[in-house]
Amino acid sequence: MRSAPVGFQCPDCVGQAARTMRQPVTISGGAVITKPYVTWTLIGLTVTVFLWQVATGIGAVAEDFGMWPFGIALYGEGWRLITAAFLHGSWLHIAFNMYVLFVLGPTLERALGHVRFVVLYLVAALGGSVASYVFSDPRTVSVGASGAIFGLMGALIVAGRRMRWDITQVLVLLGINVVIGFLSPDVDWRAHFGGLVVGALVAGVLVWTPAPLRSARVLWQVLGVAAILGVLVATTMWRTGQLWDLVAPLGVT
Repeated sequence: MRSAPVGFQCPDCVGQAARTMRQPVTISGGAVITKPYVTWTLIGLTVTVFLWQVATGIGAVAEDFGMWPFGIALYGEGWRLITAAFLHGSWLHIAFNMYVLFVLGPTLERALGHVRFVVLYLVAALGGSVASYVFSDPRTVSVGASGAIFGLMGALIVAGRRMRWDITQVLVLLGINVVIGFLSPDVDWRAHFGGLVVGALVAGVLVWTPAPLRSARVLWQVLGVAAILGVLVATTMWRTGQLWDLVAPLGVT
């Protein structure tokens, strides 16, 4: 026995109670967190990559790792669909994206948990790149975390509806950026919309999946995200075939 503020406690009994006590979880079923370590890590990683771009040549790195449709289709460089999301074209570009990530990321990470937030960010980034791959000029190179950032906006709108948050500011921010995307010729609005749609879909899977048991909820979440990834992979394969048909008459092998 050991002394307690009121009476005495049995260590074995306390330990047994702790093991059987139901642990609190987020709205998506993830573990409750206190610090948004994933958000901070993503910001640190992206800034580090950009400093490397500045040191070695922003344009050169973009050509080697940016989202270049012909590079993906003709040379099998599919990794460009993800690496492009960690590259940026200017100080202003990265400053805006990292600011939005800093503002929105912690809220979503606390709502979803570390693992689910990582999944949301990466799948939204992929969704933005796939949309750009499908609809952009195959000769252009695009970079930026904007697809993932718009994915966070879409996810926050969906999660906000589920948790009855006031999402007015997010809707205003989204509207402003949609307008900017159409007015500026240098902005890849295709990636924005791709990330927005995919981020909203992933968030829908994570926060709206009904399941009485936690294990069942995780299973349905995995299947839902896998289905979204399957659509993105199938779309990428379709576009790749389309680009091959485009260059086939030119004798490119």
